Amino acid sequence: MARAVTKRADAAAPGPERIPVRKTYKLYVGGQFPRSESGRSYVVRSPDGTPLANAVRGSRKDLRDAIRSARGAFAGWDGKTAMNRGQVLYRAAELMEGRRDQFEAEVEAAEGIGTAAAREQVDRAIDRWVWYAGWADKITQLLGTVNPVGASYFDFTFPEPTGVVGIVAPETSSLLGLVSRVAPAVVGGNAVVVLASESRPLPAVTLTEVLATSDVPPGVINIITGLRRELVPILASHMDVNAIDSWGVPLEMRQSVEEAAVENVKRMARPPRGDADRFDWLDDRRAQRPEWIAAFLEMKTVWHPIGM
Repeated sequence: MARAVTKRADAAAPGPERIPVRKTYKLYVGGQFPRSESGRSYVVRSPDGTPLANAVRGSRKDLRDAIRSARGAFAGWDGKTAMNRGQVLYRAAELMEGRRDQFEAEVEAAEGIGTAAAREQVDRAIDRWVWYAGWADKITQLLGTVNPVGASYFDFTFPEPTGVVGIVAPETSSLLGLVSRVAPAVVGGNAVVVLASESRPLPAVTLTEVLATSDVPPGVINIITGLRRELVPILASHMDVNAIDSWGVPLEMRQSVEEAAVENVKRMARPPRGDADRFDWLDDRRAQRPEWIAAFLEMKTVWHPIGM
C-alpha cells in the first residue's frame, strides 16, 4: 500500500520548466512563404527585450525575387476593373477582422502598449483598409478630366498606375502605419514590394497570412523582413522598381536613397516635413487621404478627333 502511494506522489511531482519554442517566420513572395536563400534569421524582441520570435533576414536575392514577382503580377492586377480591385481589398479587411485577437496581441507585444491602445491600432488598420478599398472606383473620377482645347479634338486626362512600388514601411507603427502605406499603392493598380518594420515585423507577417488566404492575386503584395541597412539600398537602386515610398527610410539614409532612385527616374513618396517616426497614424485627416493614392499614379493624356 505504501508503495502505491509513493508512485502516485511521484506522478504528481512537477517536471522541469518547459522552454517555449519560438516560431521562425518566413518571407511572403508571389503568394508563397519561402525561406531565405541565405538561411539567416534574427531575433525579434519586445521593447523590454523579451524574445518574441525569429524573423527571416532577407537577402539581395530574396528582394530581387520579390520584385520579379511583383512585375509579373502587375499587368493582371492593373487589368482588373476598379470595382473588382475594391472588392478584393475589402475581402482582405474582412479576414483581418476575423484575426483581430491575434493582431491585437502582436501589436501590443511589438509596440509595448496596453491592450486598449493595441485594440485601437488594429481597429484603425482594418477601417483604413476598407476606406482605401472604397476609393478603387472613385479615384479616376476625382483625378481625371476632360480638358478644353481649341480644336476639333477631345482631350482626356486620366490616371494610370506607376507599376512596381517599393515601400519601406514605417518603423514605429507595426500594423497601422504599414496598412496606411500599402493600401493606397495597391488600390490604384500597382504591385508592391514591402520592407516590413525591422524591429516590429510580426504584425506584418501575420498580415501576409491574411493575404495568402484572401483574393489578392499572388505577387501583388510581397513582404520581406530583414535589416534596412542591407535591403533599402537594393530596393532604391533596382531598375525594375518604378516608385519608392520612403516613409520608413532612416534619416541618415534618405539622401542616398533619393540619389539611387534618380538613376531610372523613380517616383518618390516622402513623409511630411519633420521626423516620420513621430507621425500620428491615428490622425485620419493626415494619414488617410486620396493624395496618397495619387502619389503612385501617373497622369496620361489622350487626344481623340471629334467625328463629323
